[in-house]
Amino acid sequence: MREQVAQLTAQLHEPGRAAEEVRITRTTLLGLPAPPAPKLPDHPAYQQIMAVFTAAEHPLRARQVCEPMDLAVAPNNMHNVRLKLKRLAGRGILTETEPGLFAQPRP
Repeated sequence: MREQVAQLTAQLHEPGRAAEEVRITRTTLLGLPAPPAPKLPDHPAYQQIMAVFTAAEHPLRARQVCEPMDLAVAPNNMHNVRLKLKRLAGRGILTETEPGLFAQPRP
């Protein structure tokens, strides 16, 4: 009977220990410095692309980015913009929510 009481007592203390470990982990993570923000490439086209995404309310494709940048919707222009969008996604400045569809990451 004492053995059962000891086992039940140990089981009662287990959630408290787990909660304490979670609290310690949370405190540790909150104390870590934030990673530096990714740096935007210097080329003016990237500034224009980010302005388009700042004004947009939904994810965009390369074609939808070309239009507000006053670029002709031609295969070469869309390809160049798509490459820039991929580069921005690779740096974590944009996210590719599905193939060819880009958005700013949500905080």
